[in-house]
Amino acid sequence: MKKIFSILFLSIGLTAFSQQVESLETILNDKISIRALELYNNKVWYSGTDSKFGFVDLKDYKNQKQIKLSEEKLQFRTLGQNKTTFYAINIESPGRFFAIDKKTLKSEVVFKDTAKTAFYDALHFVNDKLAYTFSDADKDQMLKLAVYKEGKWSMFKNNLKLNEGEAAFAASNTNISSSKKYLWIATGGKASRILRMNLKDKKFGIFNTPFVQGESSQGMYSIDFFEDKFGIAVGGDYTKQDANVNNIATTNDGGKTWQIQASGQNAGYTTCVKIKPGSKGKEIIAVGDKHISYSSDFGKTWTKVSDEKGFFVCQWIDADRVVLAGNNKIAVMKLKF
Repeated sequence: MKKIFSILFLSIGLTAFSQQVESLETILNDKISIRALELYNNKVWYSGTDSKFGFVDLKDYKNQKQIKLSEEKLQFRTLGQNKTTFYAINIESPGRFFAIDKKTLKSEVVFKDTAKTAFYDALHFVNDKLAYTFSDADKDQMLKLAVYKEGKWSMFKNNLKLNEGEAAFAASNTNISSSKKYLWIATGGKASRILRMNLKDKKFGIFNTPFVQGESSQGMYSIDFFEDKFGIAVGGDYTKQDANVNNIATTNDGGKTWQIQASGQNAGYTTCVKIKPGSKGKEIIAVGDKHISYSSDFGKTWTKVSDEKGFFVCQWIDADRVVLAGNNKIAVMKLKF
């Protein structure tokens, strides 16, 4: 692991909008790609390439630890947690479900998906006792989910068939979101739709979106919801990262209908979006390979607050701080309001 740099030199774009960003500080530099974050016990926890898993203490950045979940060089793009355990799934087949004890950091494989097509894009805990993870479909194109229930993982039986070329993106572990009533899954590729499951009766609704789609690189990459009605989706085309048409949308009816926002007036391809806690959906942060962007009006308009490159995933720490991670780094950004 490389020595930590206490202050990250800010880009020209950050300086230009310094009235909004107070600081952007790197807290981890390492040879790693990180696409999944969790916050627990005043620490940011991550999983990434080369089987790496670890934490950085948000109160003392020098207090950090990293372990390897496997002697193999596995790639992890998922991470979830309940009260006692972290869970992470590698993207290669076989998909191994690792359970990591929060107290001891000892890990074990508790479930396996041996299908050749296994590729888990996101892992999401609805609550401490219920979680879902979404994989690319098998040859039959049936929706493929695994569920954590009663302390165990199993495959989730359903009869929902995806369109040809419809899949998802393991860009930031955020193409699944939930409320007390619903679970939402965002697909992408040749079709980019919202799959909404009622958590009570396990029935699905399937809703089309006006999002950019039709090519394997296009569609929704990340979603987040406030309660049962308001949601935000971001994405685009990773092969055309400056393209910014039909790549942000919002819903006010729980995902049934979507309205394109800021088309042609945003920073382009975006991999992760997070609603600020307590803002009821009004304030939102988003990141892509080439930008950090912020909205204060429910996603209708966006300000690029930084041109900093290489971030894939973000999470609010509190009312004015955001943790970001991606290519070889984790950073903490403090915003001015």
